[in-house]
Amino acid sequence: MRSGPSSGNVTTKPSPVRPDNCAVVLLEFNELSPTLISGFMEAGELPNFKRLYEASSIFTTDAEEAAPNLEPWIQWITVHSGLSYDQHGIFHLGDGHRLDSPQIWDLISQAGRSVFVCGSMNARYDLPINGAILPDPWATGTRPHPAGAFEDYFTFVQRNVQEYTNDRVQLSKGDYLRFLRFMLGHGLSANTAISIVRQLIEERKNPNARWKRATILDKLQWDVFRYWHRAHKPDFATFFINSTAHFQHMYWRNMNPEIFTVQPDLNEQSEYRNAILFGYKEMDRLIGDALALTDDGRTVLILCSALSQQPCLVYEDIGGKTYYRPRVFERVLEFAGVAGPYKVEPVMSEQFHIRFKTEASAKAAAEALRALSLPEVPAMEAHCSGTDIHAGCNIYRQLSKDVPLTGLGGQSTPFFRLFYQVEGLKSGMHHPDGILWIRDPLSTADHGARRVSLRDVAPTLLSYFNLPAPVAMTGRMISTSPGSGVRNAEKLRGF
Repeated sequence: MRSGPSSGNVTTKPSPVRPDNCAVVLLEFNELSPTLISGFMEAGELPNFKRLYEASSIFTTDAEEAAPNLEPWIQWITVHSGLSYDQHGIFHLGDGHRLDSPQIWDLISQAGRSVFVCGSMNARYDLPINGAILPDPWATGTRPHPAGAFEDYFTFVQRNVQEYTNDRVQLSKGDYLRFLRFMLGHGLSANTAISIVRQLIEERKNPNARWKRATILDKLQWDVFRYWHRAHKPDFATFFINSTAHFQHMYWRNMNPEIFTVQPDLNEQSEYRNAILFGYKEMDRLIGDALALTDDGRTVLILCSALSQQPCLVYEDIGGKTYYRPRVFERVLEFAGVAGPYKVEPVMSEQFHIRFKTEASAKAAAEALRALSLPEVPAMEAHCSGTDIHAGCNIYRQLSKDVPLTGLGGQSTPFFRLFYQVEGLKSGMHHPDGILWIRDPLSTADHGARRVSLRDVAPTLLSYFNLPAPVAMTGRMISTSPGSGVRNAEKLRGF
Protein backbone atom coordinates (compact mmCIF):
# COMPACT_ATOMS: atom_id res chain seq x y z
CA MET A 1 0.00 0.00 0.00
CA ARG A 2 1.34 3.45 -0.85
CA SER A 3 1.90 5.89 1.96
CA GLY A 4 -1.02 8.26 2.24
CA PRO A 5 -2.04 11.48 3.91
CA SER A 6 -3.38 9.78 7.03
CA SER A 7 -1.80 7.91 9.94
CA GLY A 8 -3.51 5.49 12.27
CA ASN A 9 -1.56 6.74 15.34
CA VAL A 10 -2.66 10.38 15.20
CA THR A 11 -5.67 11.74 17.05
CA THR A 12 -7.72 14.61 15.69
CA LYS A 13 -10.25 17.05 17.03
CA PRO A 14 -13.43 15.15 18.07
CA SER A 15 -16.55 15.73 16.02
CA PRO A 16 -19.31 17.91 17.45
CA VAL A 17 -22.36 16.14 18.81
CA ARG A 18 -24.95 15.88 16.06
CA PRO A 19 -28.70 16.29 16.56
CA ASP A 20 -30.58 12.98 16.75
CA ASN A 21 -32.48 13.74 13.55
CA CYS A 22 -29.34 14.14 11.41
CA ALA A 23 -29.53 12.22 8.11
CA VAL A 24 -26.96 11.49 5.41
CA VAL A 25 -27.32 10.79 1.69
CA LEU A 26 -24.13 9.46 0.09
CA LEU A 27 -24.08 9.86 -3.71
CA GLU A 28 -21.62 7.30 -5.08
CA PHE A 29 -20.88 8.46 -8.63
CA ASN A 30 -18.19 6.01 -9.63
CA GLU A 31 -14.80 7.26 -10.90
CA LEU A 32 -15.76 10.83 -11.79
CA SER A 33 -12.74 12.92 -12.73
CA PRO A 34 -12.05 16.08 -10.66
CA THR A 35 -10.30 17.57 -13.68
CA LEU A 36 -13.19 16.96 -16.06
CA ILE A 37 -15.80 18.20 -13.60
CA SER A 38 -13.82 21.40 -13.05
CA GLY A 39 -13.56 22.04 -16.79
CA PHE A 40 -17.20 21.24 -17.49
CA MET A 41 -18.34 23.47 -14.61
CA GLU A 42 -16.22 26.35 -15.90
CA ALA A 43 -17.78 25.89 -19.33
CA GLY A 44 -21.27 26.18 -17.79
CA GLU A 45 -22.22 22.61 -18.68
CA LEU A 46 -22.92 21.38 -15.11
CA PRO A 47 -25.06 23.94 -13.24
CA ASN A 48 -26.17 21.51 -10.52
CA PHE A 49 -22.67 20.22 -9.88
CA LYS A 50 -21.70 23.89 -9.54
CA ARG A 51 -24.47 24.50 -7.00
CA LEU A 52 -23.36 21.52 -4.93
CA TYR A 53 -19.71 22.53 -5.19
CA GLU A 54 -20.40 26.07 -4.02
CA ALA A 55 -22.36 24.82 -0.98
CA SER A 56 -19.84 22.11 0.03
CA SER A 57 -16.54 21.54 1.78
CA ILE A 58 -14.25 20.15 -0.91
CA PHE A 59 -11.78 17.32 -0.43
CA THR A 60 -9.68 15.11 -2.69
CA THR A 61 -9.43 11.51 -1.52
CA ASP A 62 -6.34 9.38 -2.04
CA ALA A 63 -7.03 5.69 -2.68
CA GLU A 64 -3.46 4.91 -1.50
CA GLU A 65 -3.19 2.08 -4.01
CA ALA A 66 -1.71 1.49 -7.46
CA ALA A 67 -2.62 -1.04 -10.15
CA PRO A 68 -3.51 -3.88 -9.94
CA ASN A 69 -5.05 -2.91 -6.59
CA LEU A 70 -6.63 0.26 -7.96
CA GLU A 71 -10.11 -0.96 -8.85
CA PRO A 72 -13.51 0.44 -7.82
CA TRP A 73 -14.67 -2.87 -6.30
CA ILE A 74 -11.63 -2.62 -3.99
CA GLN A 75 -11.87 1.10 -3.21
CA TRP A 76 -15.62 1.12 -2.49
CA ILE A 77 -15.08 -1.55 0.16
CA THR A 78 -12.55 0.83 1.72
CA VAL A 79 -15.18 3.61 1.66
CA HIS A 80 -17.82 1.37 3.24
CA SER A 81 -15.63 -0.41 5.79
CA GLY A 82 -12.87 2.08 6.57
CA LEU A 83 -10.34 -0.69 5.92
CA SER A 84 -7.39 -0.51 3.54
CA TYR A 85 -6.99 -3.19 0.88
CA ASP A 86 -4.24 -4.76 3.01
CA GLN A 87 -6.85 -5.18 5.74
CA HIS A 88 -9.95 -6.28 3.83
CA GLY A 89 -8.23 -8.30 1.09
CA ILE A 90 -11.21 -8.34 -1.31
CA PHE A 91 -9.72 -8.26 -4.82
CA HIS A 92 -12.54 -9.35 -7.16
CA LEU A 93 -15.87 -7.79 -8.04
CA GLY A 94 -18.64 -10.00 -6.70
CA ASP A 95 -16.64 -11.14 -3.67
CA GLY A 96 -17.75 -8.40 -1.29
CA HIS A 97 -19.94 -10.84 0.62
CA ARG A 98 -16.74 -12.59 1.76
CA LEU A 99 -15.76 -9.61 3.90
CA ASP A 100 -16.03 -10.53 7.57
CA SER A 101 -16.02 -6.95 8.89
CA PRO A 102 -19.10 -4.73 9.28
CA GLN A 103 -19.74 -1.91 6.87
CA ILE A 104 -20.98 1.55 7.80
CA TRP A 105 -24.64 0.68 7.29
CA ASP A 106 -24.25 -2.32 9.62
CA LEU A 107 -22.86 -0.09 12.37
CA ILE A 108 -25.50 2.60 11.82
CA SER A 109 -28.26 -0.01 11.85
CA GLN A 110 -26.90 -1.59 15.03
CA ALA A 111 -27.17 1.85 16.66
CA GLY A 112 -30.91 1.86 15.94
CA ARG A 113 -30.86 4.14 12.91
CA SER A 114 -32.47 3.21 9.58
CA VAL A 115 -30.54 2.61 6.34
CA PHE A 116 -31.10 2.19 2.62
CA VAL A 117 -28.25 0.89 0.44
CA CYS A 118 -29.08 1.46 -3.23
CA GLY A 119 -26.62 -0.18 -5.61
CA SER A 120 -23.40 0.24 -3.61
CA MET A 121 -20.59 -1.73 -5.26
CA ASN A 122 -19.35 -5.03 -3.81
CA ALA A 123 -21.54 -4.60 -0.73
CA ARG A 124 -22.33 -7.00 2.10
CA TYR A 125 -24.55 -6.66 5.14
CA ASP A 126 -25.37 -8.31 8.44
CA LEU A 127 -28.81 -9.51 9.49
CA PRO A 128 -30.89 -8.28 11.13
CA ILE A 129 -30.59 -4.87 9.49
CA ASN A 130 -32.85 -1.90 10.08
CA GLY A 131 -33.63 -1.00 6.50
CA ALA A 132 -33.28 -2.20 2.92
CA ILE A 133 -30.44 -3.36 0.65
CA LEU A 134 -30.46 -3.23 -3.15
CA PRO A 135 -27.09 -4.73 -4.25
CA ASP A 136 -25.11 -3.63 -7.28
CA PRO A 137 -25.94 -5.40 -10.57
CA TRP A 138 -22.64 -7.32 -10.52
CA ALA A 139 -23.38 -8.88 -7.13
CA THR A 140 -23.31 -12.67 -7.10
CA GLY A 141 -23.23 -13.46 -3.38
CA THR A 142 -25.38 -10.64 -1.99
CA ARG A 143 -29.17 -10.65 -2.36
CA PRO A 144 -31.70 -7.83 -1.96
CA HIS A 145 -33.29 -7.29 1.44
CA PRO A 146 -36.06 -7.61 2.49
CA ALA A 147 -36.39 -10.86 0.57
CA GLY A 148 -38.61 -10.36 -2.45
CA ALA A 149 -38.73 -6.57 -2.13
CA PHE A 150 -36.50 -5.79 -5.12
CA GLU A 151 -36.10 -9.15 -6.89
CA ASP A 152 -37.97 -8.29 -10.11
CA TYR A 153 -36.05 -5.03 -10.47
CA PHE A 154 -32.71 -6.54 -9.46
CA THR A 155 -32.98 -9.46 -11.90
CA PHE A 156 -33.86 -7.20 -14.83
CA VAL A 157 -31.10 -4.68 -14.20
CA GLN A 158 -28.49 -7.33 -13.41
CA ARG A 159 -28.99 -9.17 -16.69
CA ASN A 160 -28.95 -5.94 -18.70
CA VAL A 161 -25.73 -4.73 -17.07
CA GLN A 162 -23.86 -8.05 -17.10
CA GLU A 163 -24.70 -8.66 -20.75
CA TYR A 164 -24.59 -5.08 -22.03
CA THR A 165 -22.04 -6.02 -24.74
CA ASN A 166 -24.38 -8.66 -26.18
CA ASP A 167 -26.99 -7.72 -28.76
CA ARG A 168 -29.52 -9.96 -27.02
CA VAL A 169 -30.13 -10.01 -23.30
CA GLN A 170 -31.69 -13.20 -21.92
CA LEU A 171 -34.93 -11.77 -20.55
CA SER A 172 -38.39 -13.22 -21.09
CA LYS A 173 -41.62 -11.32 -21.66
CA GLY A 174 -42.49 -12.23 -18.09
CA ASP A 175 -39.29 -10.58 -16.85
CA TYR A 176 -40.22 -7.38 -18.70
CA LEU A 177 -43.77 -7.43 -17.33
CA ARG A 178 -42.62 -8.03 -13.76
CA PHE A 179 -40.08 -5.22 -14.08
CA LEU A 180 -42.69 -2.83 -15.47
CA ARG A 181 -45.11 -3.73 -12.68
CA PHE A 182 -42.38 -3.11 -10.11
CA MET A 183 -41.47 0.31 -11.55
CA LEU A 184 -45.11 1.42 -11.78
CA GLY A 185 -45.40 0.70 -8.07
CA HIS A 186 -42.02 2.12 -7.09
CA GLY A 187 -41.74 5.62 -8.41
CA LEU A 188 -41.41 5.46 -12.21
CA SER A 189 -41.33 9.12 -13.19
CA ALA A 190 -42.75 10.74 -16.30
CA ASN A 191 -39.25 12.01 -17.13
CA THR A 192 -37.84 8.47 -17.11
CA ALA A 193 -40.74 7.08 -19.15
CA ILE A 194 -40.29 9.80 -21.78
CA SER A 195 -36.53 9.18 -21.85
CA ILE A 196 -37.11 5.46 -22.48
CA VAL A 197 -39.44 6.17 -25.38
CA ARG A 198 -37.02 8.69 -26.90
CA GLN A 199 -34.14 6.24 -26.52
CA LEU A 200 -36.01 3.46 -28.30
CA ILE A 201 -37.01 5.82 -31.12
CA GLU A 202 -33.41 7.01 -31.48
CA GLU A 203 -32.16 3.41 -31.63
CA ARG A 204 -34.61 2.63 -34.44
CA LYS A 205 -33.08 5.49 -36.43
CA ASN A 206 -29.51 4.90 -35.27
CA PRO A 207 -28.64 1.45 -33.81
CA ASN A 208 -25.28 2.82 -32.65
CA ALA A 209 -27.10 4.96 -30.08
CA ARG A 210 -27.58 1.91 -27.86
CA TRP A 211 -24.66 3.08 -25.70
CA LYS A 212 -26.89 5.73 -24.13
CA ARG A 213 -29.00 3.05 -22.43
CA ALA A 214 -26.67 3.16 -19.45
CA THR A 215 -28.12 6.54 -18.47
CA ILE A 216 -31.66 5.11 -18.67
CA LEU A 217 -30.68 2.59 -15.99
CA ASP A 218 -29.39 5.51 -13.90
CA LYS A 219 -32.78 7.20 -14.16
CA LEU A 220 -34.63 4.03 -13.20
CA GLN A 221 -32.30 3.52 -10.23
CA TRP A 222 -32.88 7.11 -9.10
CA ASP A 223 -36.67 6.71 -9.36
CA VAL A 224 -36.47 3.67 -7.07
CA PHE A 225 -34.14 5.47 -4.67
CA ARG A 226 -36.28 8.61 -4.49
CA TYR A 227 -39.47 6.58 -4.00
CA TRP A 228 -37.96 4.54 -1.16
CA HIS A 229 -36.31 7.55 0.45
CA ARG A 230 -39.53 9.56 0.48
CA ALA A 231 -41.58 6.62 1.75
CA HIS A 232 -39.23 5.43 4.50
CA LYS A 233 -37.01 8.46 5.23
CA PRO A 234 -33.88 6.45 6.11
CA ASP A 235 -31.31 8.08 8.35
CA PHE A 236 -28.49 6.90 6.10
CA ALA A 237 -28.79 6.17 2.39
CA THR A 238 -26.39 5.43 -0.47
CA PHE A 239 -27.01 5.78 -4.20
CA PHE A 240 -24.49 4.28 -6.65
CA ILE A 241 -24.28 4.68 -10.44
CA ASN A 242 -21.56 3.75 -12.94
CA SER A 243 -22.53 4.97 -16.43
CA THR A 244 -20.09 7.87 -16.74
CA ALA A 245 -17.21 5.69 -15.49
CA HIS A 246 -18.01 3.33 -18.35
CA PHE A 247 -18.15 6.20 -20.84
CA GLN A 248 -14.74 7.45 -19.69
CA HIS A 249 -13.20 3.99 -20.11
CA MET A 250 -14.61 3.68 -23.61
CA TYR A 251 -14.71 7.19 -25.08
CA TRP A 252 -11.84 9.29 -23.68
CA ARG A 253 -10.16 8.67 -27.03
CA ASN A 254 -13.10 10.38 -28.73
CA MET A 255 -13.13 13.31 -26.32
CA ASN A 256 -9.37 14.01 -26.68
CA PRO A 257 -8.21 12.23 -29.87
CA GLU A 258 -5.13 14.45 -30.14
CA ILE A 259 -3.38 12.70 -27.22
CA PHE A 260 -3.84 9.14 -28.58
CA THR A 261 -1.78 7.31 -31.19
CA VAL A 262 -4.67 5.14 -32.37
CA GLN A 263 -7.15 7.58 -33.87
CA PRO A 264 -10.92 7.03 -34.03
CA ASP A 265 -12.50 7.11 -37.47
CA LEU A 266 -14.88 9.84 -38.57
CA ASN A 267 -18.04 7.75 -38.13
CA GLU A 268 -17.00 6.83 -34.60
CA GLN A 269 -16.25 10.45 -33.80
CA SER A 270 -19.64 11.65 -34.94
CA GLU A 271 -21.30 9.26 -32.49
CA TYR A 272 -19.00 9.35 -29.45
CA ARG A 273 -17.05 12.63 -29.33
CA ASN A 274 -19.44 14.09 -26.74
CA ALA A 275 -20.29 10.81 -24.96
CA ILE A 276 -18.43 11.68 -21.74
CA LEU A 277 -19.93 15.16 -21.55
CA PHE A 278 -23.33 13.56 -22.18
CA GLY A 279 -22.78 11.28 -19.18
CA TYR A 280 -21.79 14.15 -16.90
CA LYS A 281 -24.80 16.23 -17.99
CA GLU A 282 -27.12 13.31 -17.25
CA MET A 283 -25.56 13.02 -13.79
CA ASP A 284 -25.96 16.77 -13.37
CA ARG A 285 -29.73 16.31 -13.59
CA LEU A 286 -29.57 13.71 -10.83
CA ILE A 287 -27.51 16.10 -8.71
CA GLY A 288 -30.30 18.65 -9.09
CA ASP A 289 -32.86 16.07 -7.93
CA ALA A 290 -30.64 15.12 -4.98
CA LEU A 291 -30.29 18.75 -3.91
CA ALA A 292 -34.08 19.08 -3.91
CA LEU A 293 -34.58 15.80 -2.06
CA THR A 294 -32.18 16.73 0.74
CA ASP A 295 -33.04 20.41 1.15
CA ASP A 296 -34.59 19.96 4.61
CA GLY A 297 -32.02 21.54 6.91
CA ARG A 298 -31.04 18.22 8.52
CA THR A 299 -29.56 16.11 5.72
CA VAL A 300 -25.86 16.01 4.91
CA LEU A 301 -25.42 15.45 1.17
CA ILE A 302 -22.09 13.88 0.17
CA LEU A 303 -20.71 13.24 -3.32
CA CYS A 304 -17.98 10.59 -3.42
CA SER A 305 -16.26 8.95 -6.41
CA ALA A 306 -13.77 6.67 -4.51
CA LEU A 307 -11.23 7.08 -7.33
CA SER A 308 -11.15 8.70 -10.77
CA GLN A 309 -9.83 8.21 -14.28
CA GLN A 310 -7.18 9.55 -16.62
CA PRO A 311 -6.36 8.90 -20.30
CA CYS A 312 -5.17 5.33 -20.92
CA LEU A 313 -2.13 5.60 -23.18
CA VAL A 314 -0.15 2.53 -22.08
CA TYR A 315 -1.62 0.19 -24.74
CA GLU A 316 -1.29 2.46 -27.76
CA ASP A 317 1.82 0.62 -29.01
CA ILE A 318 -0.24 -2.58 -29.45
CA GLY A 319 -3.14 -0.82 -31.18
CA GLY A 320 -5.09 0.02 -28.02
CA LYS A 321 -6.55 -2.26 -25.36
CA THR A 322 -9.47 -4.44 -26.34
CA TYR A 323 -10.98 -7.49 -24.67
CA TYR A 324 -12.86 -10.66 -25.55
CA ARG A 325 -15.87 -12.26 -23.94
CA PRO A 326 -17.37 -15.77 -24.33
CA ARG A 327 -20.36 -15.90 -26.66
CA VAL A 328 -21.85 -18.59 -24.44
CA PHE A 329 -19.93 -19.29 -21.24
CA GLU A 330 -20.96 -22.95 -21.08
CA ARG A 331 -19.57 -23.63 -24.56
CA VAL A 332 -16.13 -22.38 -23.53
CA LEU A 333 -16.23 -24.60 -20.46
CA GLU A 334 -17.36 -27.57 -22.54
CA PHE A 335 -14.48 -27.03 -25.00
CA ALA A 336 -12.04 -26.84 -22.07
CA GLY A 337 -13.36 -30.17 -20.77
CA VAL A 338 -14.86 -28.74 -17.60
CA ALA A 339 -17.42 -31.08 -16.08
CA GLY A 340 -20.53 -29.98 -14.20
CA PRO A 341 -22.46 -29.33 -12.18
CA TYR A 342 -21.53 -25.66 -11.97
CA LYS A 343 -23.13 -22.23 -12.15
CA VAL A 344 -21.74 -19.38 -14.27
CA GLU A 345 -22.24 -15.79 -13.08
CA PRO A 346 -21.04 -13.01 -15.43
CA VAL A 347 -19.43 -10.02 -13.78
CA MET A 348 -17.87 -7.12 -15.70
CA SER A 349 -16.04 -6.87 -19.04
CA GLU A 350 -14.33 -10.22 -19.72
CA GLN A 351 -14.73 -11.55 -16.18
CA PHE A 352 -17.06 -14.20 -14.77
CA HIS A 353 -17.48 -16.44 -11.74
CA ILE A 354 -17.99 -20.22 -11.84
CA ARG A 355 -19.45 -21.85 -8.73
CA PHE A 356 -18.84 -25.57 -8.11
CA LYS A 357 -20.03 -27.92 -5.41
CA THR A 358 -16.59 -29.23 -4.48
CA GLU A 359 -13.12 -27.74 -4.23
CA ALA A 360 -11.71 -30.60 -6.30
CA SER A 361 -14.05 -29.77 -9.19
CA ALA A 362 -13.15 -26.09 -9.01
CA LYS A 363 -9.42 -26.80 -8.96
CA ALA A 364 -9.64 -29.15 -11.96
CA ALA A 365 -11.73 -26.60 -13.87
CA ALA A 366 -9.25 -23.79 -13.17
CA GLU A 367 -6.39 -25.93 -14.50
CA ALA A 368 -8.39 -26.77 -17.64
CA LEU A 369 -9.22 -23.11 -18.30
CA ARG A 370 -5.62 -22.01 -17.79
CA ALA A 371 -4.58 -24.66 -20.35
CA LEU A 372 -6.57 -22.92 -23.11
CA SER A 373 -4.11 -21.15 -25.36
CA LEU A 374 -3.57 -19.15 -28.50
CA PRO A 375 -0.32 -19.63 -30.40
CA GLU A 376 2.45 -19.12 -27.81
CA VAL A 377 0.25 -17.44 -25.17
CA PRO A 378 -2.35 -18.59 -22.60
CA ALA A 379 -5.87 -17.43 -23.40
CA MET A 380 -7.46 -17.47 -19.94
CA GLU A 381 -6.88 -16.49 -16.35
CA ALA A 382 -8.60 -18.57 -13.68
CA HIS A 383 -8.19 -17.97 -9.95
CA CYS A 384 -9.56 -20.64 -7.64
CA SER A 385 -10.86 -19.89 -4.15
CA GLY A 386 -12.47 -22.86 -2.45
CA THR A 387 -15.38 -23.97 -4.62
CA ASP A 388 -15.36 -20.79 -6.74
CA ILE A 389 -13.39 -19.64 -9.78
CA HIS A 390 -12.93 -16.07 -10.98
CA ALA A 391 -12.00 -16.28 -14.67
CA GLY A 392 -11.67 -14.24 -17.84
CA CYS A 393 -9.91 -14.02 -21.17
CA ASN A 394 -6.53 -12.33 -20.67
CA ILE A 395 -5.94 -11.30 -24.30
CA TYR A 396 -6.11 -7.51 -24.77
CA ARG A 397 -4.59 -7.02 -28.23
CA GLN A 398 -6.06 -7.26 -31.69
CA LEU A 399 -6.34 -10.85 -32.99
CA SER A 400 -6.53 -12.15 -36.53
CA LYS A 401 -9.88 -13.58 -37.58
CA ASP A 402 -8.55 -17.12 -38.04
CA VAL A 403 -6.51 -17.46 -34.84
CA PRO A 404 -6.96 -20.95 -33.32
CA LEU A 405 -7.80 -21.76 -29.70
CA THR A 406 -6.21 -24.96 -28.36
CA GLY A 407 -7.33 -26.99 -25.36
CA LEU A 408 -5.59 -29.24 -22.85
CA GLY A 409 -6.03 -32.37 -24.97
CA GLY A 410 -4.73 -30.74 -28.16
CA GLN A 411 -8.17 -30.09 -29.63
CA SER A 412 -8.45 -26.87 -31.62
CA THR A 413 -11.24 -24.53 -32.76
CA PRO A 414 -11.36 -20.98 -34.15
CA PHE A 415 -11.08 -18.57 -31.23
CA PHE A 416 -13.91 -16.39 -32.56
CA ARG A 417 -16.27 -19.34 -32.66
CA LEU A 418 -16.33 -19.22 -28.85
CA PHE A 419 -15.44 -15.57 -28.13
CA TYR A 420 -16.38 -12.19 -29.51
CA GLN A 421 -14.47 -8.91 -29.44
CA VAL A 422 -16.24 -6.19 -27.49
CA GLU A 423 -16.72 -3.07 -29.57
CA GLY A 424 -14.38 -0.17 -28.90
CA LEU A 425 -10.93 0.32 -27.37
CA LYS A 426 -10.25 1.16 -23.76
CA SER A 427 -9.13 4.77 -23.49
CA GLY A 428 -9.62 5.67 -19.81
CA MET A 429 -7.74 4.14 -16.86
CA HIS A 430 -7.96 4.50 -13.09
CA HIS A 431 -6.35 7.25 -11.02
CA PRO A 432 -6.11 7.22 -7.18
CA ASP A 433 -7.53 10.72 -6.67
CA GLY A 434 -11.24 10.86 -5.89
CA ILE A 435 -13.95 13.44 -5.26
CA LEU A 436 -15.39 14.09 -1.82
CA TRP A 437 -17.81 17.00 -1.56
CA ILE A 438 -19.70 17.44 1.72
CA ARG A 439 -22.71 19.75 1.91
CA ASP A 440 -23.36 20.00 5.64
CA PRO A 441 -26.23 22.23 6.83
CA LEU A 442 -24.34 22.84 10.09
CA SER A 443 -21.16 24.06 8.37
CA THR A 444 -20.27 26.72 5.84
CA ALA A 445 -18.68 25.83 2.51
CA ASP A 446 -14.90 25.49 2.37
CA HIS A 447 -13.06 25.19 -0.93
CA GLY A 448 -9.61 24.56 0.49
CA ALA A 449 -9.42 21.38 -1.58
CA ARG A 450 -7.66 19.38 1.14
CA ARG A 451 -6.28 15.91 0.50
CA VAL A 452 -7.48 13.11 2.77
CA SER A 453 -7.17 9.34 2.85
CA LEU A 454 -10.03 7.33 1.40
CA ARG A 455 -9.95 5.50 4.74
CA ASP A 456 -11.17 8.73 6.37
CA VAL A 457 -14.60 8.54 4.71
CA ALA A 458 -16.07 5.76 6.90
CA PRO A 459 -15.22 7.30 10.30
CA THR A 460 -16.50 10.65 9.02
CA LEU A 461 -19.83 9.08 8.05
CA LEU A 462 -20.11 7.44 11.47
CA SER A 463 -19.43 10.78 13.17
CA TYR A 464 -22.66 12.22 11.75
CA PHE A 465 -24.50 9.66 13.88
CA ASN A 466 -22.31 10.27 16.95
CA LEU A 467 -20.80 6.80 16.53
CA PRO A 468 -17.16 5.99 17.31
CA ALA A 469 -15.01 4.39 14.67
CA PRO A 470 -14.06 0.74 15.36
CA VAL A 471 -10.42 0.13 16.24
CA ALA A 472 -9.80 -1.51 12.84
CA MET A 473 -10.58 1.76 11.04
CA THR A 474 -7.22 3.50 10.70
CA GLY A 475 -8.58 6.66 9.08
CA ARG A 476 -9.79 9.73 10.94
CA MET A 477 -12.89 11.87 11.00
CA ILE A 478 -12.78 14.80 8.56
CA SER A 479 -13.87 18.12 10.00
CA THR A 480 -15.95 20.33 7.70
CA SER A 481 -15.52 23.37 9.93
CA PRO A 482 -13.64 26.04 7.94
CA GLY A 483 -9.93 26.02 8.85
CA SER A 484 -10.01 23.02 11.19
CA GLY A 485 -9.93 20.56 8.33
CA VAL A 486 -6.69 22.09 7.10
CA ARG A 487 -5.09 21.74 10.53
CA ASN A 488 -6.30 18.16 10.82
CA ALA A 489 -4.95 17.29 7.40
CA GLU A 490 -1.58 18.75 8.36
CA LYS A 491 -1.56 16.70 11.57
CA LEU A 492 -2.31 13.57 9.60
CA ARG A 493 0.68 14.26 7.38
CA GLY A 494 2.89 14.65 10.46
CA PHE A 495 3.64 18.39 10.06
